[in-house]
Amino acid sequence: MTKEQLKEFLDEKVTLYNNPNFIETDPIQIPHAFSSKEDIEIAGFLAATIAWGNRKMIIKSAQKLMDAMGNAPFDFVMHHTAKDLKKLDHFVHRTFNNLDAITFIQSLQNIYKNHNGLEAVFHKFSEKHSTQKGISEFKKVFFEIPHASRTTKHISDPLNNSAAKRINMLKHIIKVA
Repeated sequence: MTKEQLKEFLDEKVTLYNNPNFIETDPIQIPHAFSSKEDIEIAGFLAATIAWGNRKMIIKSAQKLMDAMGNAPFDFVMHHTAKDLKKLDHFVHRTFNNLDAITFIQSLQNIYKNHNGLEAVFHKFSEKHSTQKGISEFKKVFFEIPHASRTTKHISDPLNNSAAKRINMLKHIIKVA
């Protein structure tokens, strides 16, 4: 493919995806529903985490997560109680279950309380021309809290030959590099 053909191909994709009509049918609508940076980051991260399968089901499941958090993801992450976490007891999206969701909420709280948030963790470890190390180190920080080993499968590690597609989708929401 020549540079001109590549540019034409990419321009077509921009026209297709970079418009409000696409947002209405894509999981990206979940973080777009919020205005604060932290709500956008958390909603985007959780939506990206469960972004496999049918888009309608991804949107439905991501919206269930947002509803369980009172449509205030950052406030829920920072101030949840054990009783609040019970709202996630019946959550499941494919192999991501309620225990995974609870761990993710607790880990996000740790990241915002002790590491200055998602963006800060990615920035700290990302390199100028690559986010691979940043994603790999993010996974270590994310799972520094007690967690079930099964939950680690929900965050890929590009240094272990994973494309880390779902977490790479966040680069358009969180300023990573």
